Amino acid sequence: MKTLEDAERLEKVTGQLLGVHAEIEALAKKTPNNSPNKFKLDLINNILVSANAVLGANYRPVDGFEQFNPDDAPTVSDVAMILGQYLEEAERFRSDNVEKNYSGWWYVLDGQVSSKVAAQPRKLTRK
Repeated sequence: MKTLEDAERLEKVTGQLLGVHAEIEALAKKTPNNSPNKFKLDLINNILVSANAVLGANYRPVDGFEQFNPDDAPTVSDVAMILGQYLEEAERFRSDNVEKNYSGWWYVLDGQVSSKVAAQPRKLTRK
């Protein structure tokens, strides 16, 4: 991660992924084999395009996957599974770019600890 804008883009896309994943997970519990409507799928695809740009090739969760094809009518359980993979990789990317010092967790930008506060990594053992 190079810049403050990179960290902010990661936080934004992570928030979007969390929100849409929660919504899709709720749908998947009720009707796992139904397909999301066009509006939801378009929204999810827009978020995935942003996530792919932020995560880059090194953190992309599924090789060769860019977004859902609306003509293939993915099920909500398929969408939930892919969004979960994106969330895991977004957290791995974030965890690889934060560092703890005496006063808390901070983003590391361009190799230097920044003044941007970060949350503690979810899985410290992966760091």
